[in-house]
Amino acid sequence: MTTPELTHNLPELSVGQLSSALQRTVETAFPRVRVRGEISGFKRAPSGHLYLNLKDPDAVLGAVCWKGVAARLSIRPEDGMEVIATGKLTTFAGQSKYQLVIDQMELAGRGALLALIEDRKRRLAAEGLFEAARKRPLPLLPRIIGVITSPTGAVIRDILHRLNDRFPRPVLVWPVLVQGEAAAAQIVAAIEGFNRLVEGGRIPRPDVLIVARGGGSIEDLMAFNDEAVVRAAAASAIPLISAVGHETDTTLIDFASDRRAPTPTAAAEMAVPVRADLRQAVTERGQRLDQAAERILQDRNLRLDALGRGLTDPRRAVAEARQRLEDRGQQLHRSMRQRLALSRGQVETLAARLPHPHAQIALARSRFQAEARALEQSFTRHLTSDRQRLAAISARLRIDPWRQELTRQGQGLIQLAARLPTAYDQQRRTRAERIAGLGRLLESYSYKGTLARGFVVLRDEAGALLSGVATLAPGTLVTLEAQDGSRKAEVLEEGGNPRPARSRAKAPLPKQESLF
Repeated sequence: MTTPELTHNLPELSVGQLSSALQRTVETAFPRVRVRGEISGFKRAPSGHLYLNLKDPDAVLGAVCWKGVAARLSIRPEDGMEVIATGKLTTFAGQSKYQLVIDQMELAGRGALLALIEDRKRRLAAEGLFEAARKRPLPLLPRIIGVITSPTGAVIRDILHRLNDRFPRPVLVWPVLVQGEAAAAQIVAAIEGFNRLVEGGRIPRPDVLIVARGGGSIEDLMAFNDEAVVRAAAASAIPLISAVGHETDTTLIDFASDRRAPTPTAAAEMAVPVRADLRQAVTERGQRLDQAAERILQDRNLRLDALGRGLTDPRRAVAEARQRLEDRGQQLHRSMRQRLALSRGQVETLAARLPHPHAQIALARSRFQAEARALEQSFTRHLTSDRQRLAAISARLRIDPWRQELTRQGQGLIQLAARLPTAYDQQRRTRAERIAGLGRLLESYSYKGTLARGFVVLRDEAGALLSGVATLAPGTLVTLEAQDGSRKAEVLEEGGNPRPARSRAKAPLPKQESLF
């Protein structure tokens, strides 16, 4: 138990004085330490400072890495990474805790780095970034090749030298860092920058990309195991070849790229073919094409000869077609005569029934023209059908002399077809004139022509025709029809005086004459 006297002898300190004393003590006791632990709670502040915890199964140590030092770190810290951090131990009075101020950081051995890469590989593979279906084929002969690598060193020289040996192509180089903290961001920017180029722009868009660097340790190649680089390679619309390290080196970009080359020189060989080999292949294929074409022509000639032997004689086919055409022409002429005879009979029948010949003639002419048009259309259809059949036969024969013969026969048919409407019109006019003559003859036999010569027609009060006067009694009213009109008259006794007619007319006739 502390006595009051001893308590009063202790110096009185402020909180700040005590915190400063503790800080001096800690910094003096631990001016430089190396701590191994797993990163947790990692956070990059907007100012650029890094805040994290280092932990093991027994304890947790807070740590901070200032902006200037963070830019020079050889690795990119992230949660779950086992590292060895070097720095000084100090206190933070604002939270009454101690922390490590980091000035160096490295992975805790090769095994931890490999475990980190393997875990990242499994996670990205689960997302399907390494699927074979996502990989695009390389173009046979790219117009432009884009290379993402360091502008200095042997890698770019080896690629350019190998391209010139095999097949010189224009090369666009996007210079980047290939190791260090900023390398991954520059590689991602280069891949995305090439993909943003447009076809036909001021800077040509490459047809294939090569991401390359020389060999190195696993730490040197960590930029190509970065998750952002792997995602950019998988999302590239331009086919991408990865050529990182030597043949035994494998990075995660190799799984996401479309092709993996063991060396940068091998990447140049994948990008372009050998010009001499390509010329030789084209020459050989041209020769094979000529030989194949010749064999095809020979085979087609043999098949044509065989088909020709199986065909009938073209002359006989043409003669049969001509005979069929002549038979159709004769049938057409007979049909036309029958139609004309039928039309003539119909015209004569109608002429006898019609009250006036002119109307009957006009009606007959209209029907006759309709029949003529139908006949002409029928003939045209038959002619077109026969011409099409002849053309089909000619096309199947495919023999020029017979084609010319068919052409000549077709021209003859066209001439006949051209003459047929003229002959038909002439015959129609002849028939029409004959019908008109018959109409005039019919009109000449009409009783009205007799009236024109001074005769009259005698009708009773009902309008019936009277053929004699024996049955007429005196005082009967009759109608006298002459050429220029008709008059009513009364039958008188022989030698008698006329009497007023029993007509309904308002005024009597001025003068009536007795006929009997």
